[in-house]
Amino acid sequence: MAKASIEDRLAIEDLFVRYAAALDEGDVEGVVGCFTEDGWLDSPIVGRHQGKASLREFAERIAESKRRGAQFRHAVSNFRIDISGDRGRGRCYLLDFATVAGKCELLSSGEYDCELEKVDGEWLFASRIVRMDRSFSIP
Repeated sequence: MAKASIEDRLAIEDLFVRYAAALDEGDVEGVVGCFTEDGWLDSPIVGRHQGKASLREFAERIAESKRRGAQFRHAVSNFRIDISGDRGRGRCYLLDFATVAGKCELLSSGEYDCELEKVDGEWLFASRIVRMDRSFSIP
């Protein structure tokens, strides 16, 4: 793998940010739209979800927490991106916060480790492994 061009790097960083913002905003279709058709997510907190239907169920669960009053903030940083043609790997650090009833808590730090695929000119997640530094429950 090689270092990404500026254009690809910005598009991939934007993908990570769009995913985090969609999750925090309860935008179910925004979350699902960040993945390839058979893309998957594997997390020690929410389990494994593969394909659009399963990813939609996962995103809906997070959106339901938001409707019940929880506000999540997923902060991402320290991007490491390598690509080869229309495939790549992107990793970054993650801070996962939740605010419930006016109390803000750092749920855990962690990292995302993702396989990327460029589909019709757009970078998407083919896989997304979530590694958290400690276990927690979704509020």
